[in-house]
Amino acid sequence: MFFLIIFAFVSIIIGNYFVLFYAPIEATLGLPQKIFYFHVSFAWWGLFAFFFVFLFSLLYLLKKDLSFFLKARVLAEIGVLYSTIVLVTGITWAKASWNTYWTWDPKLITTFIMWFMYVLYLVFLNFEIEDEKKFIFCSVLAIVSFIDVPIVFLAAKMFRSIHPVIFMSKEGGMPFEMLLTMFVNIFCYGCLFFLLFYTRYSQLLLKDKIRLIRNKKL
Repeated sequence: MFFLIIFAFVSIIIGNYFVLFYAPIEATLGLPQKIFYFHVSFAWWGLFAFFFVFLFSLLYLLKKDLSFFLKARVLAEIGVLYSTIVLVTGITWAKASWNTYWTWDPKLITTFIMWFMYVLYLVFLNFEIEDEKKFIFCSVLAIVSFIDVPIVFLAAKMFRSIHPVIFMSKEGGMPFEMLLTMFVNIFCYGCLFFLLFYTRYSQLLLKDKIRLIRNKKL
């Protein structure tokens, strides 16, 4: 655990060094372009989280194993956190790039819908109803919500969108320094992702053990 904390902390410092000092300043947008590295990193891991929310929710419905649901819950929490950062960095980028904080672009709309659906998932977790019914309902909601995830990923190619296409564009790619900085930061915020997952999942397991002990005493 201690090693994971140190590794995540150091990697984020390295990632920020690459953003601030290694990557060149983009000619058109200037310094605001550097938001891109955080935006893309959190977006990748947010979509990764929601994919495994879908997978573990499906496994919970099939196996009724609480560990699957707890993993899905933790990943949903991290996914919402990461996608919130994606939206915040996205509207900041939009102001610098398009001179407006929000446009009704398909990429933005589908991302907001995805974020909203998983926020609902977390809200329903706090409802005062029987645990098993709540877990089943949330798992079904997570599976249904996942329909939007591949649409978010492909929206810039599927629809008429002003959102830049990073990897599937027919135009020229990024300079090597920018590309390297992006992948370094994806790795760094991946380290943070796994640190958050390990910490929160351990906490929920401990909470469940305490609940079982209390039930036995009663």
